Amino acid sequence: MAFARAIGDAPWAPFAVAAAYIPAAFVLFPRPLLTLLAVVAFGLWLGFACTVAGVLAAALASYYVGRRVSERTVRRLAGAKFERICRVVREHGIAAIFAANMLPTPPFVVQGIMAGAIRVKVWQYALGTFLSLLPGLAAAMVFGHQIVTAFDDSTKVSYALIGGTLLALLAIGVVSGRWFSRQARG
Repeated sequence: MAFARAIGDAPWAPFAVAAAYIPAAFVLFPRPLLTLLAVVAFGLWLGFACTVAGVLAAALASYYVGRRVSERTVRRLAGAKFERICRVVREHGIAAIFAANMLPTPPFVVQGIMAGAIRVKVWQYALGTFLSLLPGLAAAMVFGHQIVTAFDDSTKVSYALIGGTLLALLAIGVVSGRWFSRQARG
């Protein structure tokens, strides 16, 4: 908390935190920790803006790495399910990117590289990533705010808000996973 609050006062810190998402994606550093840092350091709205900018920058960086990788290489690495995944992503664009990002696997950076390699339209990838970011970001913001509240005055923590947020995030993940599986089988 002290570290987050200390960097929150530096004028360059929002840009640094947003930029940190790019290397974090490639080393598989947990995004929620950076998001929590942003929320604690900058508050809800500036933390939200930093997170959105950082995640989209990381998504586009991984996408453009994927543009440099041949589809054949990605097909070989992805295995037997590659063709089905490609078909779903190409047919459903934004919805498929949203659903894939709501699933716990593959890692975010791998999804970006695959999207770039199979030549998903960059605007579809960016919009699908942005939309899939919103539920998790809303949850991280709620949790971050509740953590700050707990440190400041533990009697003001809303366990109902935390529980409701968890249930909503779980429901979105389950629905997205079922949709993506149904599309891949079809």
